This record gives sequence, C-alpha cells and structure tokens, in this order.
Amino acid sequence: MEYLPWIIFAVVVVVTVWAFMTYNGLIQMRARINNAWAQIDVQLRRRYDLIPNLVETVKGYMAHEREVLENVTRARSSWAEAKTVEEQAGATGLLTGALKTLFAVAENYPDLKANQNFLALQEELTGTENKISFARQFYNDEVMRFNARIQTVPTRLIADMFDFAKRPYFHIEEAAARAPVTVSFARETPERASPPAAPEQPPRAGE
Repeated sequence: MEYLPWIIFAVVVVVTVWAFMTYNGLIQMRARINNAWAQIDVQLRRRYDLIPNLVETVKGYMAHEREVLENVTRARSSWAEAKTVEEQAGATGLLTGALKTLFAVAENYPDLKANQNFLALQEELTGTENKISFARQFYNDEVMRFNARIQTVPTRLIADMFDFAKRPYFHIEEAAARAPVTVSFARETPERASPPAAPEQPPRAGE
C-alpha cells in the first residue's frame, strides 16, 4: 500500500497530460477548419466581385434576357445576405445555377462570345468555381475529422467540457448547381440590341 500514493500521482499526471494534449489537438483541428473556411470565403468573395462586371458586359447584348440577368443579380444579393454556413451553401448553389444558365444563354449570341472582356470574365469565373470546389472538399474533410473526433470517447469528455461543438458541412445544393439548363430564346421585339462599347477590364479581388 505504500506505493498507492505514487500510483495515484502517476495516474493523475497521465490523465492531465492526456487532457492537455487532447485539448490542444482539438484547438489545432478547429484552427484548420477556420483556415479551410477562409479559403472558401476568398473564392466566394472573388466571384461576388466579378459578377457586376459580367452583368454589365452582357446586358447590352442580351437586352431581351432580362429574367436571366435578374436571377444572377438576385442570387448574388442572397449570398451577400447569408450569415451561416448552411445559408451561404444554399445561396452559393443558387448563384452557381444562375451563372450556368447565363453562360448557356450566351451561346446564342456570337458577338458576345467574341467579346474579349466576356471571355476573360467567363474564364475567371470558371477557374473560381473550380477553386471553390477544391476548397469545399478540403473544408468538409477537416469538418468530418473534427466532428468524428469530438464524438469519440474519451475525447468527447474534453470536447463537452470545453464546448467544442460540431461544425456544419458546406454542402452546395447540387440540384440548383447541376440541373440541366432550359434556355428560351423568345424575344420581346424582333430587333437585336447593338453591341456595347468595350467595357473596362474585370477587377482583381481578394479577401
């Protein structure tokens, strides 16, 4: 029995060290999630900043496609108003779908397709979409690891003690982003709008 105090002391030390290591590990995982989300946010904001130039470029050519342009503008505003990860994911899906429709409609306008500013914006937005997709995958992977860790015993004891809550996934509404596009080329008047003067080049944007 003379060794009992030392055994208890050793157990306390081991448990304390484990608790500190577990806590620090969760802090690091949470920091990686925040960093992953920041990468998504950079690309989403870049796309947000490019859209006004895109609308300004195409509206002179697509004067009779008002609904298409309004849908893009409305979806952009919805994203700006989104607060939570879930709300931003939903708004991102709607905006992706609206842009997809706009580019599909643009196929009917040869003059617009030859416009260098439009081509540059289309290329930038396509590249941005790809970066959003990669950043989203990285973020969701980090969230999956974190959520699994804080629900696993004995780590859950530390997670509950220090209020480490589950983080939401960034799931884009695939139905809005990937649904087939139905394009109507009905015209309000038989005349076609004249091409506008060459708009200014797209801005560079970051977080």
